[in-house]
Amino acid sequence: MYFVDRSVAVVKPKEPFMAWLNAVPGNDMDLSLESLRADCTVILLPEFAEPEEAVSYIDEIYEQLFKMELASWYEDEALWPQDRSLKTFWEWFDVEIHSTVIDSVDDDIMNSPAGEL
Repeated sequence: MYFVDRSVAVVKPKEPFMAWLNAVPGNDMDLSLESLRADCTVILLPEFAEPEEAVSYIDEIYEQLFKMELASWYEDEALWPQDRSLKTFWEWFDVEIHSTVIDSVDDDIMNSPAGEL
């Protein structure tokens, strides 16, 4: 096992995201918040000395994160909410910051682009 020189952020949908998702025309999934938060997006971040620095970094990339979360459900941007401000991002998502990342696999990490991120 190896320490990785990164931090991580876990992006977890909140009630307003679920309400939007369940209100999209043609959506018949009727998802619960518990199911949405069971398997969340994890983002590698640079290492930070303080959690506040990581939150500031999230503030810098929130637009890409917001778009990525919306696009993971619907690629048609016409279905997306009009207000995708920083304030709305924080109302729609919890972000957990974790400073210790350990790689338990001896293989190299394969990188591939994640949309526009």
